[in-house]
Amino acid sequence: MNKKLRKAVIAGNWKMNKTRPEAKALIDGIAPLVKDADCDVVVAVPFTNLETAINATKGTSIKVAAQNVHFEKSGAFTGEISADMLVELGVEYVVLGHSERRQYFGETDETVNKRTIAALSAGLIPIVCVGELLWERECDITKEVIARQIKLDFFGISADDVKKSIIAYEPVWAIGTGKTATADQAEEVCAFIRSTLAELYSKEVADAVTIQYGGSMNPKNAAELLSKENIDGGLIGGASLKAEDFSVIVSATK
Repeated sequence: MNKKLRKAVIAGNWKMNKTRPEAKALIDGIAPLVKDADCDVVVAVPFTNLETAINATKGTSIKVAAQNVHFEKSGAFTGEISADMLVELGVEYVVLGHSERRQYFGETDETVNKRTIAALSAGLIPIVCVGELLWERECDITKEVIARQIKLDFFGISADDVKKSIIAYEPVWAIGTGKTATADQAEEVCAFIRSTLAELYSKEVADAVTIQYGGSMNPKNAAELLSKENIDGGLIGGASLKAEDFSVIVSATK
């Protein structure tokens, strides 16, 4: 991390877990453990838990994220949620382009781009996920895949808006599998993401963007991963569902 240039952000992606009472209990458990955090702390909860999470985090250092957003402001899009709806609730962040959205729900780089533009236009901070499949890594095309995703996901987005965004590098082969990229592997790709941003925009823009690592970051490996120059935080899956585990990862940013 380089906190002189950019924020460190630890975000917990709860995925499809926790009822409203369970969500409140978990946030109540996390809050006192992260009150002195040396980074921004975010919980990305299911849509049904957003209002509960907003209320439970009042007076704490924790911010709330949605796990997706639609790219239109309103209309005949049954089952979808707009950026303005999230902002009205008090949501500040939104996770976009997660590999599970891409794999199971037909997300493409084009729709991720549209959602990112919509989020930024409404004042939300997008956490845009990129990452390669195991087959793509084995074929030694990780950098090509990542560069393509960055270029497409941020197409038409200004330098000022890119600086307001977060990018989460999540090797798909390490999500929910218990496998983790080594700290050196993660650093190599995060550094490549930053160099790609520098080519597309400028070094100043690239240096300002927070780049997280996701993919089975846990209390045991967090400190090593977060010690790397270009890893500015984490998008945490399973470990974010246990208050103590999550707090250990937050503490590793110190």
